[in-house]
This record gives sequence, structure tokens and C-alpha cells, in this order.
Amino acid sequence: MRRLSTATGLLSLLLMTQTALSQTVTDGICLDNLGGQVWVNEAEFIMGDDTLYSEEGPAHRVYLRGFWIDAHEVSNSQFTAFVEDTGYLTVAERLPEPADWPEGVADEFLKAGSILFTPGELGQPAASWWSWVPGTDWQHPDGPDSSVLGKGHYPVVHVAFEDAQAYADWVGRSLPTEAQFELAARSRRDTTFPWDGNELAPNGQHQANTWQGHFPEENSAEDGHHGLAPVGCFGANDYGAYDLIGNVWEWTSNWYYPGHNRSDTDNPAGPTLKKSSRVGGSAAPEKVIKGGSYLCAENYCLRFRPAAREAQDTGLGTSHIGFRTVKN
Repeated sequence: MRRLSTATGLLSLLLMTQTALSQTVTDGICLDNLGGQVWVNEAEFIMGDDTLYSEEGPAHRVYLRGFWIDAHEVSNSQFTAFVEDTGYLTVAERLPEPADWPEGVADEFLKAGSILFTPGELGQPAASWWSWVPGTDWQHPDGPDSSVLGKGHYPVVHVAFEDAQAYADWVGRSLPTEAQFELAARSRRDTTFPWDGNELAPNGQHQANTWQGHFPEENSAEDGHHGLAPVGCFGANDYGAYDLIGNVWEWTSNWYYPGHNRSDTDNPAGPTLKKSSRVGGSAAPEKVIKGGSYLCAENYCLRFRPAAREAQDTGLGTSHIGFRTVKN
């Protein structure tokens, strides 16, 4: 599926309540060694949440077999190795087929590129925050003049679902189901957040890369990151995995439906494509993304929680969505 149509795609992004601000980030390394997976034991757990957003319910008990999951998001250096070995071209780097676009689309949208979050002055409508920027892709994440040189330890972004799936196939793994991601993100805990207590920053200590301040005009960067962070800058969870909350949203293999099937309890894989639904009039099928991102703010959304979920157009990669893989 090609990338989404302009109007419906922007609406879908706005409904996501999470965004990717084009900012200069500081080179850095938080994990000395990239790669590796951690083991998540088989478990029964309560999946979903009935307290905040309706699409997160109903909360229900599910069983999952044990599985391996990447210790961190797939990084730029890992994705580079994949591209160098296969010659793969991501969706954002391909010239779109005119047949994939409705009539009347501006010429600029028929170029290779991706979408950046570029808010203007305060008071402007949210619909104006998003900009299609030709030349933006995983190698140029903040626009055509940007680069990932020196940022091999940062999560790869601007990857559409098929890009993430192609990488997973290359390494002989899969993208996690929504249930697998949620179990791993819960970190053997049954609390709002997967660390001690039910506060986002217990005792003032930030546990994930999120937005501090009033979104979108004020970011105090109290967590030490004024944008995307290298993988593993916050402590590992109980399974030894990093950044399952915050930093970037992550693709799962589930088709999206605004709610859980209470009877889908044994290694749930979610609805079929036929039974899935689309939000905001999206032109393309949608998958579930999990985990929230580095611009998730308390005043704008509360989706930096294991139970949180959103729909994302499969044909679009943005600067706030990455992924990791599992081995079943």
C-alpha cells in the first residue's frame, strides 16, 4: 500500500495525539552495544485499560507464550546494515505512483518524502502543524538537509509498516503483536506505568523520553532530551528491555480496531484486515502502534503507558515512529 492521501493522512496523524517535532538532536551513545534480545516468559496478564480512552478497553485476561524481543528499538546503524545488504528502498524514498493519489493533489506531494511536525505560532489550528517535506526519509529525518551521520544509536524513523516488516523478514523475525508489546512494556508489573509507583516521574526522576512542559509551545527537557534520544538512555525494565515507553511509537503486527475482543484470549493476534476499522477517513489500512513517543505530554495525551494504543496508516512513516522485532 502506497503512502496515504494528504487530507486523510494529516487527519489520521492529528488523531494520533502524538507528533514528531523536527529538531536538532545531540549525538550520543547510551548503550555501548547495539542488538540482542531479551526473553519474556509466558504469562497471563490483564491487557488493556478501562479508565482513560475507550479504544484501550475492555481490559481482559490473556495468555501469551514466551518470546524474545529486541532489547531496544531498531537503530539507524542496524537499518543501514539491512539497506546495504539488500538495496532496500523505503516507502518515503520512492516516487509515488500517480494512481495511488486522488485527483487534484499538489505536485509537491508526488515527490518522495515524508511528514514532519512543524508547528508555527501559538493559536494556529492543529491541522497546520503537519508539513509534507520532500526529501525527508530515514536517512534525512529532519528534512532533506539533515543526516543520520553520527547518529547510528538513534532509533530509525520515517519507516512505513512495510519497511519495518521487510527488516523483520531480513533478520528472520516478526513484528510484535500488540499483546506481546504490551506484556513486555508492562515490565512484570500491574501499575499505570511500568516502574515503581503510579507517577510518570516518581520523585522527580524521569523514566522515559517524553515531553515536559505545556505541549506544544514549551519543552523544558527535564528528562535530558529535547527531542529523539539514542536507544537505551533510560534504565532497562524488569525484562532487560529499553524504551518500550516513550522515545518513538512502535509498529505492531495487529490490524487496528477501536477496542479489544474480550474473547481473543489465547496468544491474541487481533482482528483480521476485513474486520479492522479505519479512523479519520484514512485511505489506507491501519495497524496498531504502541508505546507513545518523545512528544507525548501530560496536557496533550496520556499514551506513554503500556495499555495505550493508536491507529497508524500503514503507508506512512513519520519522525516519531520506529519499531523492534520479536522471535517466537
